[in-house]
Amino acid sequence: MRYEELTLEGRNAVIEAFRAEKTIDKVFLLDGCQDGPIRTILREAKKRDTIVNFVKKERLDQMSETGKHQGVIAYAAAYEYGTVEEMIQKAEEKNEAPFLILLDNIEDPHNLGSILRTANQAGAHGVIIPKRRAVGLTAAVAKASAGAINYIPVAKVTNLVKTIEDLKKQGMWFVCGDMGGDSMYKLDLTGPMGVVIGNEGDGVSRLVKEKCDFMAAIPMFGDIDSLNASVAMGVLSYEIVRQRLSKADRLP
Repeated sequence: MRYEELTLEGRNAVIEAFRAEKTIDKVFLLDGCQDGPIRTILREAKKRDTIVNFVKKERLDQMSETGKHQGVIAYAAAYEYGTVEEMIQKAEEKNEAPFLILLDNIEDPHNLGSILRTANQAGAHGVIIPKRRAVGLTAAVAKASAGAINYIPVAKVTNLVKTIEDLKKQGMWFVCGDMGGDSMYKLDLTGPMGVVIGNEGDGVSRLVKEKCDFMAAIPMFGDIDSLNASVAMGVLSYEIVRQRLSKADRLP
């Protein structure tokens, strides 16, 4: 199992990575530089909707491992991303109702790693993350997943709202973890289901929340008002597991 994150430095290295169709998460470019190779990198990044950040030379120098960045540093995914279509196909092949996890603004790699681990154990068919304001499949995520990253597909999408809309047209329903919602124990979560989890600070964004069919609150009896995002995802996911097994009369 490989945990090393792929860091690319130098203009030719980054251009060739794009041409080889490698998944580039982010590109950092020297602010103000607009020569031919830089324009090529910008063009390739735009075609793939890769995030581009313009930074000062001092920042690039700090980030560089080789000292020869030539004004360009890129981060590639340590693991390849899947697609939403592959997840739906995986559910069909197993003759199961689709069960997907959608993450809104999860930026902590340990949270994402834990979510991948739980998603795999709960039988989810895949995890969907946005391209922006979210951690990707980095080395830290791979390590925190304890190997689950090798078994659970992760898709990176441009727009979570549109992804939800498209999946709803295919018959999926979406439940959002939200403390202002109904108790998860009162909801019927047995159909083709997507679980939407936001970060601990802001929760699920308004536009994404508006597309969800259910708002599910996890009953809490302590003195703080929220759970860690990965824990909340696990609790809500296993309520779906319980309901599915109960409906199929397969509870142990």
